[in-house]
Amino acid sequence: MTSDNPRPAKVAVVDEVTAKLKAADAVIITEFRGMTVGQLAAMRRTLKGVGGEYKVFKNTLARFGAKNAGVAGLDELLLGPSGITFVKGDIAGAAKALRDVAKANPLLVIKGGVLAGKALSARDVEALADLPSREVLLAQFAGALQAPLVKTAGLLQALPRNFAYGLKALIDQKEAA
Repeated sequence: MTSDNPRPAKVAVVDEVTAKLKAADAVIITEFRGMTVGQLAAMRRTLKGVGGEYKVFKNTLARFGAKNAGVAGLDELLLGPSGITFVKGDIAGAAKALRDVAKANPLLVIKGGVLAGKALSARDVEALADLPSREVLLAQFAGALQAPLVKTAGLLQALPRNFAYGLKALIDQKEAA
């Protein structure tokens, strides 16, 4: 921080932001200008269900926390009334939840974020929101792994079955002759 003797409360906030940024898999920044406390509370509940935590900090303190955590790309997003969504786990689910809230409430504006040390634009967050959920992706992956195994099992079953059909046809041919 710029002051030689910062207040302990400010130091605690910077430490909290730093810890949350280090622990998060992704961070999404939104502008919430004009939203009511009830709307923000509903959004927080929605995000909590998908592994997201929505917090509002003073932008200056959040910038110091980002610098301490080694997270680049947030400075230009932390302008105006900004809220930070810390995501652990289902990043696409959190992006989808924020997009859905923003559709229902145009006062919420998705600004961008950071994922794996890379800055995300608002368009990138929208693209994340379009991804299927983690469960769907895992099911698709399991299906992709299962398909070749099912095909191989079918081929292995066909080999003795076709041999048996061929043997029966040969026996029938010999009996007919």
